[in-house]
Amino acid sequence: MYKQPTKAIVMDAGFASRFLPITKTIPKAMIPLGNKPVMQVVIEECANAGIKEIILVATEEGKPIYENYFFGKSEKVKELLTAQGKAERFEPVTHVIEGLPKITIIVQDPKLPYGNGSPIATAKDHINDDEAFVALYSDDIVLGGEGAVKALVERYAEHPEAAAVIGVQEVEGREIEKYGSVKFKDGSEEVERVIEKPKMEDAPSQLASYGRYLLTPAVFEFLNPDETGKDGELWTADAVDKLASSGKPVFTAEAKNGIWYTTGDPVAYLAAHVEYDKLQS
Repeated sequence: MYKQPTKAIVMDAGFASRFLPITKTIPKAMIPLGNKPVMQVVIEECANAGIKEIILVATEEGKPIYENYFFGKSEKVKELLTAQGKAERFEPVTHVIEGLPKITIIVQDPKLPYGNGSPIATAKDHINDDEAFVALYSDDIVLGGEGAVKALVERYAEHPEAAAVIGVQEVEGREIEKYGSVKFKDGSEEVERVIEKPKMEDAPSQLASYGRYLLTPAVFEFLNPDETGKDGELWTADAVDKLASSGKPVFTAEAKNGIWYTTGDPVAYLAAHVEYDKLQS
């Protein structure tokens, strides 16, 4: 058994080519939702679930931008607002600097293969051998309700024997071809397989695994350069599939009253932004 998670690995280590030219200058997860970057919304979801420490995996170019955002004091801005009698406008900045969990920013290991599992493998040394942890892709957000991370943590409390708990949501039609499709063991809530990006006709279900995972150190056995999958990439879903296939218990969790949106391309990002604005109004 592993300890309940207190750490989260949050990933923004890609190049976001679909968002060029803006991502030539800033990391993709620094694109805003309202007056907050996507990354902050994801970290706040972790905080709402009781996560105490964030390991943010960035590109070499993105690391100083995140450091400036989360650690920069912005004293000149504070002084100007105070002089103008608008000191209350600085409160959101104070929240970023003082009100979020501890944040450690690291650069993805360039020696690892391309793939969404590589940032998790990069952060391995920040995870103790006796603790579960949460892993999140920063281009996935969950709007409404209490978020997916809390659902993962609560599910793990129900099943402390689990090697992993994965966030899932039903998708329609060929959307399943973009994600991992979940197959359950007969008559069980336990996952038998997670098939990464199957053709719709081959998908065992329309239940998609997305960028919310509760993992244990057992996953690192399968997150190494020798375990690449489709297109020669290192996939988190493949590692979870191998955990399940090896007989280790894997479960699913759905966000209560929350809906998963991806911000991974400009059209999907716009839909997420519209929904975020609705919830804030």
